[in-house]
Amino acid sequence: MESAVVVVVGADKPGIVAGISSKLAENNVNIVDISQTVLRGVFAMIMVVDLDTSNVSIGKLRGELQKRGKELGVEVLVFHGEVFKYMERI
Repeated sequence: MESAVVVVVGADKPGIVAGISSKLAENNVNIVDISQTVLRGVFAMIMVVDLDTSNVSIGKLRGELQKRGKELGVEVLVFHGEVFKYMERI
């Protein structure tokens, strides 16, 4: 499975999860796991997503999610899943 890790951080407000997950759905990206929390008004979410059925490259997906993040007023980071596997080996 080709995976990516999506990190979303910003001031909490309604619609962040819907905004990010709808963009993933538009690109046929499956959410494998999701965790979110709000600490003193700061929203933080981490998603592991499956890119195997996606119709876009990870670079294009990153750009689309960052654009959506700007619309929502949050920062979005997208990392290829393999990065985390190999970080432990270095």
